[in-house]
Amino acid sequence: MTAYGKSAGINFKFGGTVSNTLDAHRVIQHFQEEKGPEVADKIINSLYSQYFENEKNPSSTETLLQATADAGIPESEAKPVIEDKNDGLRDVKMLIREQATNGVDSVPYVTLEGKRRDFTLVGAKEVEEYEKVLHQVVKESK
Repeated sequence: MTAYGKSAGINFKFGGTVSNTLDAHRVIQHFQEEKGPEVADKIINSLYSQYFENEKNPSSTETLLQATADAGIPESEAKPVIEDKNDGLRDVKMLIREQATNGVDSVPYVTLEGKRRDFTLVGAKEVEEYEKVLHQVVKESK
Protein backbone atom coordinates (compact mmCIF):
# COMPACT_ATOMS: atom_id res chain seq x y z
CA MET A 1 0.00 0.00 0.00
CA THR A 2 2.88 2.35 0.74
CA ALA A 3 4.31 1.89 -2.75
CA TYR A 4 0.92 2.42 -4.38
CA GLY A 5 0.35 5.48 -2.23
CA LYS A 6 3.61 7.05 -3.28
CA SER A 7 2.68 6.62 -6.94
CA ALA A 8 -0.59 8.45 -6.18
CA GLY A 9 1.10 11.17 -4.11
CA ILE A 10 0.04 9.76 -0.73
CA ASN A 11 2.60 9.26 2.01
CA PHE A 12 0.87 6.55 4.06
CA LYS A 13 1.79 6.18 7.72
CA PHE A 14 0.42 3.42 9.92
CA GLY A 15 1.05 4.53 13.51
CA GLY A 16 -2.17 6.45 14.08
CA THR A 17 -4.97 5.73 16.49
CA VAL A 18 -7.56 3.28 15.25
CA SER A 19 -10.92 4.36 16.62
CA ASN A 20 -14.64 4.24 16.14
CA THR A 21 -15.46 6.63 13.28
CA LEU A 22 -19.14 7.09 14.13
CA ASP A 23 -18.61 10.75 15.14
CA ALA A 24 -16.79 11.43 11.87
CA HIS A 25 -19.65 9.86 9.91
CA ARG A 26 -22.16 11.87 11.92
CA VAL A 27 -20.36 15.16 11.19
CA ILE A 28 -19.93 14.32 7.50
CA GLN A 29 -23.61 13.42 7.18
CA HIS A 30 -24.71 16.60 8.96
CA PHE A 31 -22.74 18.89 6.69
CA GLN A 32 -23.55 16.90 3.57
CA GLU A 33 -27.24 17.47 4.25
CA GLU A 34 -26.72 21.10 5.23
CA LYS A 35 -24.10 22.21 2.70
CA GLY A 36 -24.02 19.57 -0.01
CA PRO A 37 -21.78 16.77 -1.29
CA GLU A 38 -18.88 19.05 -2.31
CA VAL A 39 -18.41 20.19 1.28
CA ALA A 40 -18.75 16.60 2.53
CA ASP A 41 -16.05 15.54 0.04
CA LYS A 42 -13.71 18.22 1.41
CA ILE A 43 -14.31 17.00 4.96
CA ILE A 44 -13.63 13.41 3.90
CA ASN A 45 -10.45 14.34 2.02
CA SER A 46 -9.16 16.21 5.04
CA LEU A 47 -10.00 13.30 7.36
CA TYR A 48 -8.22 10.86 5.03
CA SER A 49 -5.13 13.05 4.87
CA GLN A 50 -5.08 13.62 8.62
CA TYR A 51 -5.51 9.92 9.38
CA PHE A 52 -3.50 8.21 6.65
CA GLU A 53 -0.66 10.74 6.36
CA ASN A 54 -0.52 12.49 9.73
CA GLU A 55 -1.68 9.70 12.05
CA LYS A 56 -4.49 11.76 13.62
CA ASN A 57 -7.44 10.18 15.40
CA PRO A 58 -10.29 10.37 12.83
CA SER A 59 -12.98 11.06 15.42
CA SER A 60 -11.21 13.45 17.79
CA THR A 61 -12.65 16.93 18.21
CA GLU A 62 -9.36 18.43 17.02
CA THR A 63 -9.32 16.36 13.82
CA LEU A 64 -12.99 17.01 13.07
CA LEU A 65 -12.54 20.76 13.63
CA GLN A 66 -9.60 20.76 11.22
CA ALA A 67 -11.58 18.79 8.63
CA THR A 68 -14.54 21.15 8.80
CA ALA A 69 -12.22 24.18 8.64
CA ASP A 70 -10.55 22.65 5.56
CA ALA A 71 -14.04 22.42 4.04
CA GLY A 72 -14.63 26.13 4.67
CA ILE A 73 -16.95 25.75 7.65
CA PRO A 74 -16.35 28.33 10.40
CA GLU A 75 -15.47 26.89 13.81
CA SER A 76 -18.46 28.71 15.35
CA GLU A 77 -20.71 26.63 13.07
CA ALA A 78 -18.82 23.33 13.22
CA LYS A 79 -17.98 23.11 16.91
CA PRO A 80 -21.58 22.78 18.21
CA VAL A 81 -22.23 19.92 15.76
CA ILE A 82 -18.98 18.16 16.65
CA GLU A 83 -19.48 18.53 20.40
CA ASP A 84 -23.16 17.46 20.42
CA LYS A 85 -22.61 13.71 20.13
CA ASN A 86 -26.36 13.17 19.63
CA ASP A 87 -26.69 15.57 16.68
CA GLY A 88 -27.63 13.32 13.75
CA LEU A 89 -26.61 10.14 15.59
CA ARG A 90 -29.95 8.41 15.12
CA ASP A 91 -29.96 9.17 11.37
CA VAL A 92 -26.42 7.87 10.87
CA LYS A 93 -27.15 4.69 12.81
CA MET A 94 -30.27 4.18 10.70
CA LEU A 95 -28.25 4.62 7.48
CA ILE A 96 -25.67 2.11 8.75
CA ARG A 97 -28.40 -0.42 9.57
CA GLU A 98 -29.96 0.13 6.16
CA GLN A 99 -26.68 -0.58 4.39
CA ALA A 100 -26.05 -3.61 6.58
CA THR A 101 -29.38 -5.08 5.45
CA ASN A 102 -28.14 -4.52 1.87
CA GLY A 103 -25.10 -6.66 2.66
CA VAL A 104 -22.63 -3.80 2.99
CA ASP A 105 -20.13 -4.64 5.71
CA SER A 106 -16.92 -3.01 4.49
CA VAL A 107 -15.71 -0.15 2.36
CA PRO A 108 -15.34 0.77 -0.30
CA TYR A 109 -18.51 -0.77 -1.66
CA VAL A 110 -18.79 -0.04 -5.37
CA THR A 111 -21.64 -1.15 -7.61
CA LEU A 112 -21.32 -0.82 -11.37
CA GLU A 113 -24.58 -1.10 -13.26
CA GLY A 114 -24.36 -3.28 -16.33
CA LYS A 115 -26.90 -3.81 -19.07
CA ARG A 116 -27.61 -7.40 -18.06
CA ARG A 117 -26.42 -7.43 -14.45
CA ASP A 118 -24.74 -5.31 -11.81
CA PHE A 119 -21.21 -5.86 -10.52
CA THR A 120 -20.24 -5.19 -6.91
CA LEU A 121 -16.72 -4.77 -5.61
CA VAL A 122 -16.34 -4.90 -1.84
CA GLY A 123 -13.24 -3.88 0.09
CA ALA A 124 -9.92 -2.55 -1.16
CA LYS A 125 -9.20 -3.69 -4.71
CA GLU A 126 -6.33 -3.21 -7.10
CA VAL A 127 -6.89 -0.94 -10.10
CA GLU A 128 -6.73 -3.99 -12.37
CA GLU A 129 -9.79 -5.47 -10.67
CA TYR A 130 -11.82 -2.35 -11.41
CA GLU A 131 -10.57 -2.38 -15.01
CA LYS A 132 -11.58 -6.03 -15.40
CA VAL A 133 -15.13 -5.33 -14.22
CA LEU A 134 -15.42 -2.22 -16.38
CA HIS A 135 -14.31 -4.23 -19.43
CA GLN A 136 -16.94 -6.87 -18.56
CA VAL A 137 -19.65 -4.19 -18.33
CA VAL A 138 -18.65 -2.85 -21.75
CA LYS A 139 -18.52 -6.38 -23.23
CA GLU A 140 -21.99 -7.23 -21.94
CA SER A 141 -23.41 -3.92 -23.15
CA LYS A 142 -22.76 -4.66 -26.81
